[in-house]
Amino acid sequence: MTWTAGRSACLWLVGMGGLWLASWSAAVMAQAQDASAEATSLTPAQDEAARPVLRSNRWQEDWSVLADPALRTRWGDALKYIALSTADPKVYLSFGANLRERVEMSDAASFGIGNPNNTYLLQRLQLHADLRFAQYWQAFVQVEDARTVNKQVIGGADRNPWDLRLAFLAYVRKFESGTLKARVGRQDFAFDLQRFVSLRDGPNVRQSFDAAWADWEAGKWRFIGFVSQPVQYKDQHPFDDTSNRHFRFNMLRVERLVWGHDELSAYYALYSRDNAHYLDAAGNEQREVYDARFAGNAAGFDWDLEGMAQRGTVGSKDIDAWGSGARAGYTWQGFGWQPRLGLQADAASGDHHPGGQSLGTFNPLFPNGYYFTLAGFTGYTNLVHIKPSVTLKPLPALTLMGEVGFLWRETTADAVYVQPNIPLAGTAGEGGHWTGVYGQLRADYAFNANFTGAVEAVHYDVGRAIRVAGGRDADYLGVELKFMW
Repeated sequence: MTWTAGRSACLWLVGMGGLWLASWSAAVMAQAQDASAEATSLTPAQDEAARPVLRSNRWQEDWSVLADPALRTRWGDALKYIALSTADPKVYLSFGANLRERVEMSDAASFGIGNPNNTYLLQRLQLHADLRFAQYWQAFVQVEDARTVNKQVIGGADRNPWDLRLAFLAYVRKFESGTLKARVGRQDFAFDLQRFVSLRDGPNVRQSFDAAWADWEAGKWRFIGFVSQPVQYKDQHPFDDTSNRHFRFNMLRVERLVWGHDELSAYYALYSRDNAHYLDAAGNEQREVYDARFAGNAAGFDWDLEGMAQRGTVGSKDIDAWGSGARAGYTWQGFGWQPRLGLQADAASGDHHPGGQSLGTFNPLFPNGYYFTLAGFTGYTNLVHIKPSVTLKPLPALTLMGEVGFLWRETTADAVYVQPNIPLAGTAGEGGHWTGVYGQLRADYAFNANFTGAVEAVHYDVGRAIRVAGGRDADYLGVELKFMW
Protein backbone atom coordinates (compact mmCIF):
# COMPACT_ATOMS: atom_id res chain seq x y z
CA MET A 1 0.00 0.00 0.00
CA THR A 2 0.96 3.64 -0.39
CA TRP A 3 0.24 5.80 2.66
CA THR A 4 0.53 9.54 3.37
CA ALA A 5 3.21 9.47 6.05
CA GLY A 6 2.35 12.71 7.85
CA ARG A 7 -1.36 11.98 8.05
CA SER A 8 -0.76 8.42 9.23
CA ALA A 9 1.66 9.59 11.92
CA CYS A 10 -0.86 12.06 13.33
CA LEU A 11 -3.57 9.42 13.28
CA TRP A 12 -1.42 6.91 15.11
CA LEU A 13 -0.57 9.49 17.79
CA VAL A 14 -4.27 10.14 18.40
CA GLY A 15 -5.13 6.43 18.44
CA MET A 16 -2.21 5.37 20.55
CA GLY A 17 -3.22 7.84 23.26
CA GLY A 18 -6.41 5.87 23.81
CA LEU A 19 -4.63 2.54 23.45
CA TRP A 20 -1.95 3.56 25.96
CA LEU A 21 -4.67 4.52 28.44
CA ALA A 22 -6.29 1.10 28.04
CA SER A 23 -2.92 -0.66 28.43
CA TRP A 24 -2.02 1.40 31.49
CA SER A 25 -5.40 0.68 33.10
CA ALA A 26 -4.99 -3.04 32.45
CA ALA A 27 -1.52 -2.98 33.99
CA VAL A 28 -2.77 -1.13 37.07
CA MET A 29 -5.56 -3.67 37.48
CA ALA A 30 -3.13 -6.57 37.14
CA GLN A 31 -0.82 -5.06 39.77
CA ALA A 32 -3.73 -4.49 42.12
CA GLN A 33 -4.79 -8.08 41.65
CA ASP A 34 -1.34 -9.42 42.48
CA ALA A 35 -1.02 -7.24 45.58
CA SER A 36 -4.47 -8.14 46.85
CA ALA A 37 -3.99 -11.84 46.20
CA GLU A 38 -1.07 -11.86 48.60
CA ALA A 39 -3.31 -10.44 51.31
CA THR A 40 -6.06 -13.06 50.88
CA SER A 41 -6.22 -16.83 50.95
CA LEU A 42 -7.22 -16.99 47.27
CA THR A 43 -4.69 -17.75 44.58
CA PRO A 44 -4.87 -15.70 41.35
CA ALA A 45 -6.25 -18.77 39.53
CA GLN A 46 -9.00 -19.22 42.14
CA ASP A 47 -9.83 -15.52 41.98
CA GLU A 48 -10.06 -15.61 38.17
CA ALA A 49 -12.29 -18.69 38.19
CA ALA A 50 -14.72 -17.13 40.67
CA ARG A 51 -15.25 -13.90 38.72
CA PRO A 52 -17.77 -13.70 35.87
CA VAL A 53 -16.48 -13.91 32.31
CA LEU A 54 -16.61 -10.55 30.54
CA ARG A 55 -19.13 -10.82 27.71
CA SER A 56 -19.89 -8.97 24.52
CA ASN A 57 -23.35 -8.45 26.03
CA ARG A 58 -22.35 -6.86 29.32
CA TRP A 59 -25.85 -7.20 30.76
CA GLN A 60 -25.40 -10.99 30.90
CA GLU A 61 -22.67 -10.75 33.57
CA ASP A 62 -23.59 -11.58 37.19
CA TRP A 63 -21.37 -9.67 39.62
CA SER A 64 -23.14 -10.89 42.78
CA VAL A 65 -20.11 -13.13 43.41
CA LEU A 66 -18.37 -9.99 44.71
CA ALA A 67 -20.70 -10.05 47.68
CA ASP A 68 -17.84 -12.10 49.16
CA PRO A 69 -15.26 -9.48 50.27
CA ALA A 70 -12.44 -11.96 49.65
CA LEU A 71 -13.13 -11.73 45.91
CA ARG A 72 -12.90 -7.92 45.74
CA THR A 73 -9.24 -8.05 44.80
CA ARG A 74 -8.99 -5.70 41.85
CA TRP A 75 -8.99 -2.01 41.18
CA GLY A 76 -12.53 -0.84 40.53
CA ASP A 77 -14.30 -3.70 42.34
CA ALA A 78 -15.95 -1.14 44.63
CA LEU A 79 -17.96 -0.04 41.58
CA LYS A 80 -18.44 -3.50 40.08
CA TYR A 81 -20.57 -4.49 43.06
CA ILE A 82 -22.49 -1.99 45.20
CA ALA A 83 -24.71 -3.86 47.68
CA LEU A 84 -28.25 -2.49 47.96
CA SER A 85 -29.60 -5.05 50.43
CA THR A 86 -28.13 -6.61 53.56
CA ALA A 87 -30.45 -9.59 53.22
CA ASP A 88 -30.07 -10.46 49.51
CA PRO A 89 -26.63 -10.38 47.79
CA LYS A 90 -28.40 -10.55 44.42
CA VAL A 91 -29.69 -6.99 44.87
CA TYR A 92 -26.91 -4.70 43.72
CA LEU A 93 -25.73 -1.99 41.31
CA SER A 94 -22.77 -2.48 38.97
CA PHE A 95 -20.92 -0.13 36.61
CA GLY A 96 -18.68 -0.96 33.66
CA ALA A 97 -17.01 0.30 30.51
CA ASN A 98 -15.73 -0.85 27.11
CA LEU A 99 -13.12 0.93 25.03
CA ARG A 100 -12.17 -0.22 21.53
CA GLU A 101 -9.56 1.50 19.38
CA ARG A 102 -8.99 0.27 15.83
CA VAL A 103 -6.70 1.76 13.19
CA GLU A 104 -7.65 0.70 9.67
CA MET A 105 -5.68 1.19 6.47
CA SER A 106 -7.48 0.55 3.19
CA ASP A 107 -5.98 1.45 -0.16
CA ALA A 108 -9.18 0.65 -2.11
CA ALA A 109 -12.37 0.51 -0.05
CA SER A 110 -15.14 -0.78 -2.35
CA PHE A 111 -12.25 -1.70 -4.68
CA GLY A 112 -11.56 1.98 -5.32
CA ILE A 113 -14.98 2.65 -6.86
CA GLY A 114 -15.89 6.01 -5.31
CA ASN A 115 -13.70 5.44 -2.24
CA PRO A 116 -10.15 6.84 -1.86
CA ASN A 117 -7.03 5.46 -0.26
CA ASN A 118 -7.58 6.07 3.46
CA THR A 119 -5.98 5.51 6.87
CA TYR A 120 -8.18 6.29 9.84
CA LEU A 121 -9.08 5.57 13.46
CA LEU A 122 -12.33 4.05 14.73
CA GLN A 123 -12.99 4.63 18.44
CA ARG A 124 -15.88 3.18 20.43
CA LEU A 125 -16.48 3.97 24.10
CA GLN A 126 -19.36 2.42 26.03
CA LEU A 127 -20.40 3.08 29.65
CA HIS A 128 -23.08 1.07 31.43
CA ALA A 129 -24.99 0.70 34.70
CA ASP A 130 -26.63 -2.60 35.71
CA LEU A 131 -29.24 -2.63 38.51
CA ARG A 132 -30.54 -5.93 39.93
CA PHE A 133 -33.53 -5.53 42.25
CA ALA A 134 -36.71 -7.11 43.63
CA GLN A 135 -35.39 -10.67 43.14
CA TYR A 136 -36.43 -11.12 39.49
CA TRP A 137 -35.79 -7.72 37.94
CA GLN A 138 -32.92 -6.03 36.09
CA ALA A 139 -32.60 -2.50 34.70
CA PHE A 140 -29.71 -1.93 32.30
CA VAL A 141 -28.54 1.27 30.60
CA GLN A 142 -25.58 1.72 28.24
CA VAL A 143 -24.48 4.85 26.40
CA GLU A 144 -22.12 4.75 23.42
CA ASP A 145 -19.76 7.25 21.85
CA ALA A 146 -18.54 6.05 18.44
CA ARG A 147 -16.21 8.36 16.52
CA THR A 148 -13.95 8.39 13.50
CA VAL A 149 -10.68 10.27 12.97
CA ASN A 150 -9.58 11.02 9.40
CA LYS A 151 -12.14 8.70 7.74
CA GLN A 152 -13.02 10.28 4.41
CA VAL A 153 -16.22 8.36 3.60
CA ILE A 154 -18.51 8.04 6.64
CA GLY A 155 -21.02 5.20 6.52
CA GLY A 156 -24.09 4.65 8.67
CA ALA A 157 -22.26 2.24 10.99
CA ASP A 158 -19.09 4.35 11.42
CA ARG A 159 -20.02 7.27 13.65
CA ASN A 160 -22.54 7.96 16.43
CA PRO A 161 -21.36 10.47 19.07
CA TRP A 162 -22.89 10.05 22.54
CA ASP A 163 -26.16 8.24 22.22
CA LEU A 164 -28.34 5.76 24.08
CA ARG A 165 -27.42 2.27 22.92
CA LEU A 166 -29.29 0.12 25.45
CA ALA A 167 -32.00 0.89 28.03
CA PHE A 168 -34.27 -1.99 29.02
CA LEU A 169 -36.12 -3.60 31.89
CA ALA A 170 -35.73 -7.39 32.21
CA TYR A 171 -37.58 -10.06 34.20
CA VAL A 172 -36.20 -13.55 34.81
CA ARG A 173 -38.02 -16.13 36.93
CA LYS A 174 -37.51 -19.86 37.34
CA PHE A 175 -40.48 -22.17 37.76
CA GLU A 176 -40.59 -25.91 38.29
CA SER A 177 -41.45 -26.43 34.64
CA GLY A 178 -38.99 -23.94 33.14
CA THR A 179 -37.61 -20.40 33.06
CA LEU A 180 -39.37 -17.28 31.83
CA LYS A 181 -37.31 -14.37 30.49
CA ALA A 182 -38.70 -11.07 29.27
CA ARG A 183 -37.22 -7.71 28.25
CA VAL A 184 -38.75 -4.45 27.08
CA GLY A 185 -36.88 -1.36 25.86
CA ARG A 186 -33.82 -0.67 23.75
CA GLN A 187 -31.80 -3.90 23.48
CA ASP A 188 -29.81 -6.04 21.09
CA PHE A 189 -29.88 -9.70 20.14
CA ALA A 190 -27.94 -12.13 17.99
CA PHE A 191 -28.57 -15.65 16.77
CA ASP A 192 -26.31 -18.54 15.87
CA LEU A 193 -23.15 -17.47 13.95
CA GLN A 194 -24.76 -14.06 13.42
CA ARG A 195 -24.85 -14.52 9.64
CA PHE A 196 -28.17 -12.69 9.35
CA VAL A 197 -29.13 -11.33 12.81
CA SER A 198 -26.14 -9.96 14.70
CA LEU A 199 -24.84 -7.49 17.27
CA ARG A 200 -22.90 -5.87 14.40
CA ASP A 201 -19.80 -5.79 16.58
CA GLY A 202 -17.36 -5.52 13.68
CA PRO A 203 -18.33 -1.99 12.53
CA ASN A 204 -17.97 0.94 14.90
CA VAL A 205 -21.69 1.31 15.73
CA ARG A 206 -23.48 -1.77 17.00
CA GLN A 207 -27.11 -2.50 16.09
CA SER A 208 -29.85 -1.98 18.68
CA PHE A 209 -33.60 -2.58 18.59
CA ASP A 210 -36.48 -0.97 20.47
CA ALA A 211 -38.23 -4.22 21.30
CA ALA A 212 -40.40 -6.37 23.53
CA TRP A 213 -38.86 -9.85 23.97
CA ALA A 214 -40.02 -13.02 25.73
CA ASP A 215 -38.65 -16.56 25.87
CA TRP A 216 -39.49 -19.76 27.70
CA GLU A 217 -36.79 -22.37 28.42
CA ALA A 218 -37.76 -25.86 29.51
CA GLY A 219 -35.36 -28.81 29.37
CA LYS A 220 -34.04 -29.13 25.83
CA TRP A 221 -36.54 -26.64 24.40
CA ARG A 222 -36.48 -22.87 24.06
CA PHE A 223 -39.22 -20.71 22.55
CA ILE A 224 -38.55 -17.05 21.64
CA GLY A 225 -40.76 -14.26 20.36
CA PHE A 226 -40.19 -10.55 19.93
CA VAL A 227 -41.49 -7.48 18.14
CA SER A 228 -39.02 -4.70 17.37
CA GLN A 229 -38.20 -1.48 15.59
CA PRO A 230 -34.50 -1.41 14.56
CA VAL A 231 -32.76 1.74 15.75
CA GLN A 232 -31.77 4.16 12.99
CA TYR A 233 -28.56 6.05 13.70
CA LYS A 234 -27.83 9.74 13.25
CA ASP A 235 -24.59 11.56 13.98
CA GLN A 236 -25.67 15.22 13.93
CA HIS A 237 -26.37 15.61 17.66
CA PRO A 238 -26.04 13.55 20.87
CA PHE A 239 -29.04 11.35 21.71
CA ASP A 240 -30.75 11.77 18.34
CA ASP A 241 -31.17 8.09 17.35
CA THR A 242 -34.72 7.00 16.60
CA SER A 243 -36.89 4.04 15.69
CA ASN A 244 -40.37 4.08 14.21
CA ARG A 245 -43.11 2.03 12.58
CA HIS A 246 -41.56 2.56 9.15
CA PHE A 247 -38.92 -0.11 9.91
CA ARG A 248 -39.91 -3.24 11.84
CA PHE A 249 -38.46 -6.69 12.53
CA ASN A 250 -40.48 -9.38 14.36
CA MET A 251 -39.68 -13.04 15.02
CA LEU A 252 -40.96 -16.36 16.36
CA ARG A 253 -38.19 -18.91 17.02
CA VAL A 254 -37.86 -22.41 18.46
CA GLU A 255 -34.66 -24.16 19.57
CA ARG A 256 -34.03 -27.78 20.56
CA LEU A 257 -30.97 -29.65 21.82
CA VAL A 258 -30.61 -32.99 20.03
CA TRP A 259 -28.26 -35.92 20.63
CA GLY A 260 -27.21 -34.37 23.92
CA HIS A 261 -25.69 -31.01 22.98
CA ASP A 262 -26.17 -30.39 19.24
CA GLU A 263 -28.37 -27.44 18.29
CA LEU A 264 -31.41 -27.48 16.02
CA SER A 265 -33.38 -24.26 15.49
CA ALA A 266 -35.89 -22.62 13.16
CA TYR A 267 -37.61 -19.27 12.99
CA TYR A 268 -40.13 -17.21 11.09
CA ALA A 269 -39.53 -13.46 10.88
CA LEU A 270 -41.19 -10.48 9.24
CA TYR A 271 -38.92 -7.70 7.96
CA SER A 272 -40.91 -4.58 7.06
CA ARG A 273 -39.40 -1.37 5.69
CA ASP A 274 -41.07 1.59 4.04
CA ASN A 275 -39.55 3.17 0.93
CA ALA A 276 -36.95 0.44 0.34
CA HIS A 277 -34.67 0.67 -2.69
CA TYR A 278 -33.05 -2.13 -4.69
CA LEU A 279 -31.46 -2.03 -8.14
CA ASP A 280 -34.62 -3.36 -9.73
CA ALA A 281 -37.35 -2.57 -7.20
CA ALA A 282 -38.51 0.23 -4.92
CA GLY A 283 -41.37 0.77 -2.51
CA ASN A 284 -42.63 -0.64 0.76
CA GLU A 285 -40.91 -3.93 1.62
CA GLN A 286 -42.72 -6.81 3.35
CA ARG A 287 -40.23 -9.68 3.52
CA GLU A 288 -41.15 -12.98 5.18
CA VAL A 289 -38.14 -14.95 6.40
CA TYR A 290 -37.95 -18.74 6.98
CA ASP A 291 -34.74 -19.97 8.57
CA ALA A 292 -33.43 -23.35 9.80
CA ARG A 293 -30.06 -24.26 11.34
CA PHE A 294 -28.25 -27.35 12.65
CA ALA A 295 -24.94 -27.12 14.51
CA GLY A 296 -22.87 -29.42 16.69
CA ASN A 297 -19.61 -31.21 17.29
CA ALA A 298 -18.38 -34.75 17.82
CA ALA A 299 -14.98 -36.48 18.00
CA GLY A 300 -13.05 -33.35 16.96
CA PHE A 301 -15.43 -32.39 14.15
CA ASP A 302 -17.61 -29.28 14.28
CA TRP A 303 -20.27 -28.03 11.89
CA ASP A 304 -22.80 -25.24 11.45
CA LEU A 305 -25.38 -25.39 8.63
CA GLU A 306 -28.03 -22.73 7.97
CA GLY A 307 -30.52 -22.05 5.21
CA MET A 308 -32.96 -19.18 4.67
CA ALA A 309 -35.83 -18.54 2.25
CA GLN A 310 -37.39 -15.10 1.74
CA ARG A 311 -40.80 -14.33 0.27
CA GLY A 312 -42.98 -11.21 0.15
CA THR A 313 -43.14 -7.99 -1.85
CA VAL A 314 -41.17 -4.82 -2.58
CA GLY A 315 -43.49 -2.28 -4.16
CA SER A 316 -45.30 -4.11 -6.94
CA LYS A 317 -42.75 -6.94 -7.22
CA ASP A 318 -42.77 -10.33 -5.50
CA ILE A 319 -39.72 -11.48 -3.53
CA ASP A 320 -38.20 -14.87 -4.30
CA ALA A 321 -34.79 -15.01 -2.60
CA TRP A 322 -32.66 -17.43 -0.60
CA GLY A 323 -29.38 -17.69 1.29
CA SER A 324 -27.33 -20.45 2.90
CA GLY A 325 -24.15 -20.90 4.88
CA ALA A 326 -22.04 -23.79 6.13
CA ARG A 327 -18.94 -24.09 8.28
CA ALA A 328 -17.22 -27.33 9.17
CA GLY A 329 -13.84 -28.31 10.53
CA TYR A 330 -11.70 -30.77 12.41
CA THR A 331 -9.50 -29.93 15.42
CA TRP A 332 -6.60 -32.09 16.63
CA GLN A 333 -7.16 -31.54 20.36
CA GLY A 334 -4.27 -33.66 21.60
CA PHE A 335 -1.79 -32.21 19.14
CA GLY A 336 0.47 -29.22 19.85
CA TRP A 337 -0.99 -25.86 18.77
CA GLN A 338 -4.44 -27.53 18.38
CA PRO A 339 -4.57 -27.16 14.57
CA ARG A 340 -8.01 -26.84 13.02
CA LEU A 341 -8.68 -27.33 9.32
CA GLY A 342 -11.91 -25.68 8.25
CA LEU A 343 -14.08 -25.12 5.21
CA GLN A 344 -16.73 -22.45 4.79
CA ALA A 345 -19.29 -22.36 1.97
CA ASP A 346 -21.88 -19.64 1.47
CA ALA A 347 -24.36 -18.73 -1.24
CA ALA A 348 -27.10 -16.12 -1.68
CA SER A 349 -29.40 -15.33 -4.55
CA GLY A 350 -29.31 -12.34 -6.87
CA ASP A 351 -31.92 -10.97 -9.24
CA HIS A 352 -31.92 -13.10 -12.40
CA HIS A 353 -34.48 -11.11 -14.40
CA PRO A 354 -34.14 -7.32 -14.08
CA GLY A 355 -37.35 -5.68 -15.26
CA GLY A 356 -39.39 -8.79 -14.42
CA GLN A 357 -42.21 -9.21 -11.92
CA SER A 358 -40.10 -10.76 -9.14
CA LEU A 359 -37.05 -9.67 -7.15
CA GLY A 360 -34.41 -12.32 -6.41
CA THR A 361 -31.94 -10.11 -4.52
CA PHE A 362 -31.29 -11.64 -1.09
CA ASN A 363 -31.49 -9.31 1.93
CA PRO A 364 -28.93 -10.35 4.62
CA LEU A 365 -31.00 -8.47 7.26
CA PHE A 366 -28.54 -7.48 10.04
CA PRO A 367 -25.31 -9.29 9.09
CA ASN A 368 -22.15 -9.74 11.14
CA GLY A 369 -19.20 -7.72 9.85
CA TYR A 370 -16.82 -10.40 11.16
CA TYR A 371 -18.41 -13.25 9.17
CA PHE A 372 -16.36 -12.76 6.00
CA THR A 373 -13.63 -10.22 6.86
CA LEU A 374 -13.43 -6.84 8.57
CA ALA A 375 -12.33 -5.34 5.26
CA GLY A 376 -15.94 -5.12 4.08
CA PHE A 377 -15.15 -6.40 0.57
CA THR A 378 -17.82 -9.11 0.61
CA GLY A 379 -21.56 -8.69 1.10
CA TYR A 380 -23.95 -11.60 1.70
CA THR A 381 -25.95 -10.95 -1.49
CA ASN A 382 -25.65 -12.52 -4.97
CA LEU A 383 -22.61 -14.60 -4.18
CA VAL A 384 -21.08 -18.05 -4.08
CA HIS A 385 -18.23 -18.21 -1.58
CA ILE A 386 -15.79 -21.03 -0.74
CA LYS A 387 -13.15 -20.50 1.97
CA PRO A 388 -10.72 -23.13 3.34
CA SER A 389 -8.88 -22.15 6.51
CA VAL A 390 -6.33 -23.24 9.10
CA THR A 391 -6.33 -22.09 12.74
CA LEU A 392 -3.51 -22.55 15.25
CA LYS A 393 -3.04 -21.82 18.98
CA PRO A 394 0.72 -21.55 19.64
CA LEU A 395 -0.09 -20.19 23.13
CA PRO A 396 -3.26 -20.42 25.24
CA ALA A 397 -3.79 -16.67 24.77
CA LEU A 398 -2.83 -16.51 21.07
CA THR A 399 -4.92 -17.62 18.09
CA LEU A 400 -3.60 -17.48 14.51
CA MET A 401 -5.80 -17.92 11.46
CA GLY A 402 -5.11 -18.05 7.73
CA GLU A 403 -7.84 -18.29 5.07
CA VAL A 404 -8.30 -18.07 1.31
CA GLY A 405 -11.71 -17.07 -0.07
CA PHE A 406 -12.95 -17.69 -3.63
CA LEU A 407 -15.97 -15.71 -4.83
CA TRP A 408 -18.40 -15.79 -7.72
CA ARG A 409 -21.70 -14.07 -8.43
CA GLU A 410 -24.77 -16.26 -8.24
CA THR A 411 -26.10 -14.41 -11.31
CA THR A 412 -24.34 -11.94 -13.62
CA ALA A 413 -27.62 -10.04 -14.09
CA ASP A 414 -27.29 -8.57 -10.58
CA ALA A 415 -24.46 -6.52 -9.10
CA VAL A 416 -21.44 -7.41 -6.99
CA TYR A 417 -22.20 -6.42 -3.40
CA VAL A 418 -20.00 -5.21 -0.55
CA GLN A 419 -20.95 -5.17 3.14
CA PRO A 420 -23.65 -5.08 4.25
CA ASN A 421 -25.58 -5.26 0.93
CA ILE A 422 -24.36 -2.27 -1.10
CA PRO A 423 -24.20 -2.81 -4.89
CA LEU A 424 -21.02 -1.75 -6.67
CA ALA A 425 -21.85 0.79 -9.36
CA GLY A 426 -21.41 -0.51 -12.90
CA THR A 427 -21.23 -4.22 -12.06
CA ALA A 428 -24.85 -5.30 -12.70
CA GLY A 429 -25.03 -7.15 -16.03
CA GLU A 430 -21.32 -6.62 -16.72
CA GLY A 431 -18.45 -9.11 -16.60
CA GLY A 432 -18.67 -12.76 -15.68
CA HIS A 433 -19.47 -14.78 -12.57
CA TRP A 434 -15.93 -14.69 -11.17
CA THR A 435 -15.61 -11.92 -8.55
CA GLY A 436 -12.15 -12.58 -7.19
CA VAL A 437 -10.01 -14.30 -4.56
CA TYR A 438 -8.74 -12.97 -1.26
CA GLY A 439 -6.25 -14.02 1.38
CA GLN A 440 -6.84 -13.28 5.05
CA LEU A 441 -4.46 -13.46 8.02
CA ARG A 442 -5.59 -12.73 11.57
CA ALA A 443 -4.00 -12.91 15.03
CA ASP A 444 -5.90 -12.53 18.33
CA TYR A 445 -4.15 -12.21 21.67
CA ALA A 446 -5.61 -11.97 25.19
CA PHE A 447 -3.21 -10.00 27.40
CA ASN A 448 -5.50 -10.69 30.37
CA ALA A 449 -9.21 -11.03 31.11
CA ASN A 450 -9.77 -7.31 30.47
CA PHE A 451 -7.41 -6.46 27.62
CA THR A 452 -7.22 -8.04 24.15
CA GLY A 453 -5.65 -7.22 20.81
CA ALA A 454 -6.05 -8.30 17.19
CA VAL A 455 -4.40 -7.74 13.83
CA GLU A 456 -6.10 -8.59 10.53
CA ALA A 457 -4.72 -8.28 6.99
CA VAL A 458 -6.63 -8.93 3.75
CA HIS A 459 -5.53 -8.83 0.11
CA TYR A 460 -8.20 -9.13 -2.61
CA ASP A 461 -7.42 -9.88 -6.28
CA VAL A 462 -10.48 -8.71 -8.21
CA GLY A 463 -12.07 -10.56 -11.10
CA ARG A 464 -13.25 -9.15 -14.40
CA ALA A 465 -16.73 -8.31 -13.06
CA ILE A 466 -15.19 -5.69 -10.76
CA ARG A 467 -12.36 -4.61 -13.04
CA VAL A 468 -14.64 -3.63 -15.94
CA ALA A 469 -16.54 -1.35 -13.53
CA GLY A 470 -13.35 0.52 -12.70
CA GLY A 471 -12.39 -1.44 -9.59
CA ARG A 472 -8.91 -2.69 -8.71
CA ASP A 473 -7.09 -5.03 -6.33
CA ALA A 474 -7.45 -4.00 -2.70
CA ASP A 475 -5.50 -4.28 0.55
CA TYR A 476 -6.69 -3.86 4.13
CA LEU A 477 -4.88 -3.82 7.47
CA GLY A 478 -6.59 -3.40 10.84
CA VAL A 479 -4.96 -3.16 14.27
CA GLU A 480 -7.30 -3.32 17.25
CA LEU A 481 -7.00 -3.09 21.03
CA LYS A 482 -9.98 -3.64 23.31
CA PHE A 483 -10.32 -2.91 27.02
CA MET A 484 -13.27 -4.08 29.13
CA TRP A 485 -13.95 -3.26 32.77
